[in-house]
Amino acid sequence: MRVSSQKVTVVALLADPAAPTEIAQRMAGMLPDRLADRAGQGRSTTRRVNVDRSSVPAVKGSLTTSTSNRRYLRVLLGMVRANRPWRLVPGLSKALAAALATGAVATVNSTIWTLATYLSTPRLVIAMVGSVALMIGWLIVDASLWQTTDEVSPEARKRAALYNASTIVTVGLGVILCYVGLMVINLVWALFILNDRVFASTTRTPLHATEYWTSSWFVASVATVGGALGSGLESDEAIRAAAYSKRAQERRSALQDDHGD
Repeated sequence: MRVSSQKVTVVALLADPAAPTEIAQRMAGMLPDRLADRAGQGRSTTRRVNVDRSSVPAVKGSLTTSTSNRRYLRVLLGMVRANRPWRLVPGLSKALAAALATGAVATVNSTIWTLATYLSTPRLVIAMVGSVALMIGWLIVDASLWQTTDEVSPEARKRAALYNASTIVTVGLGVILCYVGLMVINLVWALFILNDRVFASTTRTPLHATEYWTSSWFVASVATVGGALGSGLESDEAIRAAAYSKRAQERRSALQDDHGD
């Protein structure tokens, strides 16, 4: 807030990027009276208060493309941070239970031992990326997390793209954390349960640190697929609650209601 020598109060407003026009209109309607009352408390003079609204598109005017991209990235990171991706894992209890059960069974499966032993590193990477992508896609599609818009304005399309980008990053980080956790748990389980003689007789390979690592890595991919299937038992509300903050859920619900009307 800045007060000039002519007793005119100038106020700058930062609005929610999801609905800047509505917020600016409400604030512009309330601010003049409130500021005038506050300025006149205990004083004999009357202060004149004017509130003007202005909107400057982020991709036009004096802003360059690089500036717009930096603003977009900051907003995206802020949305992802507000969603708290680390809440996704404990929030999906049924999917987590399915993933843990799949990993426990796969760890003692001799076919998994053989595959993990003879699969090359690029194939293990492909299995990891494929399982993570499957989990991300399944959660987004099954719970209808993808934001669509019937509006044709560039602002509406950019807003929908921003929401979808935050969804992909949030769910992706949550699934990656889940994958890492499964790998650690499977490694501990393998260290406890695997027998070197049985393993060597089955795979024709001695059980060393490398075999523990590759087995746990491959089992984590298998368990992630099992978790994706188990997430089908979760309700859409549970998935949304795990993926989004409360404010993000309210904002998306409001936009869907507006589109429905």
